[in-house]
Amino acid sequence: MPTPKAGYYLADGSRVPGTTTIIGRFKESGALLKWAWGEGKAGRELYEVRDKAAEAGTLAHAMVEASIKGEKLETPIADPAVLQKAIAAFGAYESWAKGNRLRVVEQEMMLVSEKHRYGGTPDAIGELDGVLCLLDWKTSAAVYSDHLLQLAAYKILWEENHPERPLSGGFHLCRFAKEHGDFAHHFFPNLDEAAEMFLHLRAAYEIDKGLKKRAA
Repeated sequence: MPTPKAGYYLADGSRVPGTTTIIGRFKESGALLKWAWGEGKAGRELYEVRDKAAEAGTLAHAMVEASIKGEKLETPIADPAVLQKAIAAFGAYESWAKGNRLRVVEQEMMLVSEKHRYGGTPDAIGELDGVLCLLDWKTSAAVYSDHLLQLAAYKILWEENHPERPLSGGFHLCRFAKEHGDFAHHFFPNLDEAAEMFLHLRAAYEIDKGLKKRAA
């Protein structure tokens, strides 16, 4: 989940960066630039294409969140084909969740690490067969390494704030393809190397902030 507008703060009132902000500072941009160049060469408007492609997957994602919260989702979609794709994707997610007897126990909790000085808001904490796990929903064409970094960072946050409730059940990433809303489930039993890398990025973020001040 993106950093809330209010931001994240430590107990002493200090503002700290969010998980996605830290990862985004060092995110590879080569693939994105190549895609944008290709769209421009084909004569298509960059953001028009991006927004259209995101409709089905984004809507399916929203349906999942509304379902968990017990809310009614308004779907003012002009194209019925987009809505149909989203409904099919949501149905696939529901089948997976029910088949695995998934129970969401916490959702969208703002967490802060006093130790590592950053914040984050995991999509959800779930329970499978009585074991806690981390859940995340993505709208993307594939699973990327920054997704794994984010999941690992969320686990660090959760277990620092809830040491009595460790996430022993691993990580479940539920992905909805942007254009067609195709549903895919990805399970990672552990992401120790991603956690190690994220903490290195956190340290690098602080160093980079100091260098920017010197270069100003």
